[in-house]
Amino acid sequence: MKYNPMTVTDLNLYVKNKFVEDEFLNNVLVKGEISNFKRHYTGHLYFTLKDENSLIKCVMFKSYADKLPFEPKEGSKVIVFGTCSVYERDGVYQIYTKAMEEDGVGDLYQQFQKLKQELEKQGYFDVSHKKAIPKMPKIIGVLTSKTGSVVKDIINVSTRRDPNVNLRILPVPVQGEGAAEKIAKAIEYMNEHKLADVLIIARGGGSLEDLWPFNEKVVADAIYNSELPVISAVGHETDFTIADFVADLRAPTPSAAAELAVPNIRDVIDRLSLCQKRLRDSLIKKLDYMRLKYEKCISSVVFKEPKRFIYDNDQKLDTYLKKLENSIKIKQKEEKTKYVELVSKLDALSPLKTLTRGYSITQFNGKVIKSSKDLKSEDVVNLRFIDGEKSAKIV
Repeated sequence: MKYNPMTVTDLNLYVKNKFVEDEFLNNVLVKGEISNFKRHYTGHLYFTLKDENSLIKCVMFKSYADKLPFEPKEGSKVIVFGTCSVYERDGVYQIYTKAMEEDGVGDLYQQFQKLKQELEKQGYFDVSHKKAIPKMPKIIGVLTSKTGSVVKDIINVSTRRDPNVNLRILPVPVQGEGAAEKIAKAIEYMNEHKLADVLIIARGGGSLEDLWPFNEKVVADAIYNSELPVISAVGHETDFTIADFVADLRAPTPSAAAELAVPNIRDVIDRLSLCQKRLRDSLIKKLDYMRLKYEKCISSVVFKEPKRFIYDNDQKLDTYLKKLENSIKIKQKEEKTKYVELVSKLDALSPLKTLTRGYSITQFNGKVIKSSKDLKSEDVVNLRFIDGEKSAKIV
């Protein structure tokens, strides 16, 4: 029996034609919540439209996107109008959106904003609470899924920057029911047993619901209470979660987190070499300076003729002594002159001076007699002459 199988392309084209033939699918009006929203550099919009039970991919080309009166974003509730068709290359059907209008904000996004505002008021995001990331950590703890590209990227980047890096990987679920509690317990476990110097919490990109475990308060509490510094690397660069705001440092991607946590050993070696060179140069300059200072000291007179300092001081002492002697002599001469002048004045006023002119001094009982009335007959007086003394009796 001979078969005539069709190709995959043929089958996808066949299904696509069925979509084209259905007039209802050519003009559909669908409401839902935007998830996994991406704006391509070309201007095209790629997103998923979902409700409580299902989701469908959508694309809106630049010519239609430029006419939108609002900026679509993750979590927005919208109503889209377009054509439902098959993208034959991937074999998936999607809505080729021609128009879109807002229909409110999604429930998850509202929960995200509410929790973010609550935690911000409680100080969970305060810069003062954030811990510094160690510059040279010995062990780096990694909390992420044990499968997928994230853990591989972290290992590859870390070992490339430092082949001897110590990574302690603790696998945790990064999405789905119960993931938040397990992530929180893993953080607490790493802290309790001091298993690392810094923690990286990471997962790849995804929709808001895929990243939701990192928007749970239990994870925010675990990060906030962690004694170990925490780097959050959840989703792509445009994705933000509560964990990013609470963490001590936010990395745009898991690979970037590894670069922030693991120092480049080549840079460290270069830095050490530079410091070593600067230290060596400083020591050489210091030695040169000390050598010059030593040579200057050795060549000084003090070292060449140590007694000269004593001789110079002896000479200075002799000079000072001579000056002192001269000063004393001058002072003595001045005082002697003053003495002679005073003696001459005193001699001129002395009563003894009158004795040289033939006068005498009469004393009775040690007192000078100034009047004849002070004496009576038979008194014996003492007469003092220039050349001696004599006694006399009053008659």
